[in-house]
Amino acid sequence: MRIGLLTEGGYPHVSGDARLWCDRLVRGLAQHEFDVYALSRSERQEDEGWIPLPSQVVRVRTAPLWTAEEDRAVVGDGRAYGRRARRRFAECYGELAGVLCAGAPGEASAEAPAAEADRFANALYGLAELAREEGGLVGALRSEAAVRALERACRAPGAPRTAHEARVPDLLAVAAHLERALRPLSLDWYEDDGLGSVDLCHAASGGAAALTGLLARHFFGVPLLVTEYGVQLRSHYLAAATESSPAVRSLLAAFHGRLAAEIYRQADCITPGNAHARRWQERCGADRTKLRTVYPGMDAGPFAEVGESPELAEPDTLVWVGRVEPTKDLVSLLHAFAEVRELRKGEPGAPRTRLRIVGAPSGAEGAAYLTHCRVLAAQLFPDEAEGPHAVGDNPVSFEEIGGPDAPTLADAYASGAVIVLSSVVEGFPIGLVEAMLCGRATVSTDVGAVVEVIGGTGLVVPPRNPRALAEACVALLRDAERRERLGAAARARALELFTVEQNVAAFHGIYLEIVSRCPVPRVVLDDSGEPQPFAVPAEACVPGRWTDAATRVVARGGPSWAAGPPVRATLSAPATGAAR
Repeated sequence: MRIGLLTEGGYPHVSGDARLWCDRLVRGLAQHEFDVYALSRSERQEDEGWIPLPSQVVRVRTAPLWTAEEDRAVVGDGRAYGRRARRRFAECYGELAGVLCAGAPGEASAEAPAAEADRFANALYGLAELAREEGGLVGALRSEAAVRALERACRAPGAPRTAHEARVPDLLAVAAHLERALRPLSLDWYEDDGLGSVDLCHAASGGAAALTGLLARHFFGVPLLVTEYGVQLRSHYLAAATESSPAVRSLLAAFHGRLAAEIYRQADCITPGNAHARRWQERCGADRTKLRTVYPGMDAGPFAEVGESPELAEPDTLVWVGRVEPTKDLVSLLHAFAEVRELRKGEPGAPRTRLRIVGAPSGAEGAAYLTHCRVLAAQLFPDEAEGPHAVGDNPVSFEEIGGPDAPTLADAYASGAVIVLSSVVEGFPIGLVEAMLCGRATVSTDVGAVVEVIGGTGLVVPPRNPRALAEACVALLRDAERRERLGAAARARALELFTVEQNVAAFHGIYLEIVSRCPVPRVVLDDSGEPQPFAVPAEACVPGRWTDAATRVVARGGPSWAAGPPVRATLSAPATGAAR
């Protein structure tokens, strides 16, 4: 079958979200063909190019979500709309704005009346149809008419108080955000030779990527699969917390909540990456019967040697691995380590416990946080941090992968008797799975999907509680037999649930299930352009010699398995909105 893989800010670009997971999925499903539809987030991301693509990627089409202000009038938006088009836009956009001002601000669409959800859907698809007819809506979405429609909705009776208080700068900010969020409506992907030719759309995230699949379903009836390893709506809420205006936060929360609910309502299957994401999706309106948890797949190969050699661990060493940023709460970890040193003072042999912090800072904020942590470590351990032998005697070391003591990620985990995770915010803890594949005992804070991943093979403590973290670490440092037992159980659990093979097999089964249950209705035409009823037998989708005749059918817009060998697009330099 042919899969339309929909991505935002990731695959096939060298950097970005879910790049590695998408690449492993595509390479693991060589029996299928993939058309990749990628939305880029920055000019730098496009300039970095693509990763090498396997032969099953038939074509790639890209479009930017980052264009500069002066370049936003694209494809069909440089010309004036006719009176009828302007009237239709005003009606649809006004309806959309009205829905955003209905009910409590930020209220989850699952609890809103069904009529409001239908109003939002009708407005969204009305704008999509107008964009398809007019060649784009970018100019209209940034126009004065759009701002005035938002203003009327905010001033209407029954609108929330925060919306009533919206001022002109707030309305301009909301209009600009909606234009970016609705930019997929103006793409030229929704044609018979575009998303109309695939058998299934697989969105690698919610938001803009899933919106393109939503439109493919609306125009062509293509089934939609949505995978979220990090819930897009939750990410928006966290990012919007920094907005200065309550009106902007209220209106944008309403829009993203409604969009997420519509995506979940129309999707044929939704695959959260863990129970934490699943609860978010259910709260935002996802039907429980559509949800199938599929854990992210990790490559166990690099950790195999370490996982089978528990004796490599240094018995008095704690190791933390990850990106250095405030959400990892290394401050609590350092205070906990000071407690560990205090608790172990009276033990026989005076063990010299060490803490290795292995990881690079994430951006400017991460670099500032790393500096703060270094200063704190010097303050907590002044005797060891000063003097002619300060570097060698300091029990806390800050390192990066590739250094002399940690040349690889597996080496970093190998040195630890106990691996520690101290985060206050965490989605799916990839680092924890890596530690489990290495057969190491772990102590983690109870955030995100940690408990679900650990499953009883490690110790879990409350976040922001250095004393509890220290006591759990000491309990494992004092008991080598328990560490070995927990590490072996953790490795077995990771190999069973969190490998690439498990992930690929799960999606292969889901693809077949969706296509068999929701085939795309297409009309096969003969040479004269007349419909050919029953031209494609049901057996055409089943591999075997009886399908040879079916594959010789001349199909225009027909099922991909009946259209003969595909015409493979030439892959060259990135081209906005076009196959390459």
